[in-house]
Amino acid sequence: MSTRDRTRSAILSAAATLLGRDYQAKLAEIADAAGVGRTTLHRYFPDRATLIKAAVEDSIAAIEASVADAAIDRGPALDAMRRLVAAMVAVGDRLVFLFGDPRVLAEHGPDGGTPPDDPVIALIERGQAEGVFDPGLTPQWIQRVLWALVYTGHTEGELSGVPRHGIVDTVVKTLHNGIARS
Repeated sequence: MSTRDRTRSAILSAAATLLGRDYQAKLAEIADAAGVGRTTLHRYFPDRATLIKAAVEDSIAAIEASVADAAIDRGPALDAMRRLVAAMVAVGDRLVFLFGDPRVLAEHGPDGGTPPDDPVIALIERGQAEGVFDPGLTPQWIQRVLWALVYTGHTEGELSGVPRHGIVDTVVKTLHNGIARS
C-alpha cells in the first residue's frame, strides 16, 4: 500500500470513528485523529461533504469485506452467525458511523435498498431451514436485531472497556436466546 493510500485510509478510518461518536466533529479533529494536518486532509477531501461521502463508501466496503472474510456461507448456520458477529464487531466503528445517526446514510448513502442477494439474509434463511433460528421471525427482523445488538455491544465495549471477544460472546448469546427455535 502506498503512502497516499495509507494516508487516505487513515483519514477515512478517523472520520468514521469520530463522526460515529459525534456527527458534528470538526475536520481539524478528524485530521488530528488521522495523524495528518488539516491541509493534508483538504488535499484528499476538499470539503466535509466529500469526506463524509467517501467515509460512507469506505465503511460500506469495509463491512462487506469483513462479512465476506467471515465465510458465512460455510458450515452450520450457528457457527457462521458467530463468525458474522465477530466480523461485524471488528468493524464496529464503521457500523456505528453508518447507522448511529440517520443523517449519514440519508444525506450521503448510496441509492437503493438491501441488495437482493444479501449474504446475511441468506445465512438467516439457512439457519431457519436448519431449524436453529425461529422461522416465525422474518429474516429482515432478525437482521435488524443483529445490527442493533452489534451496535449496542460495540457502544458498550467502548464505554466499559469490554474486550472484543467479550462483546462477541455477549452479542451471540443474546441473539441466540432471542432467535433460537423454541
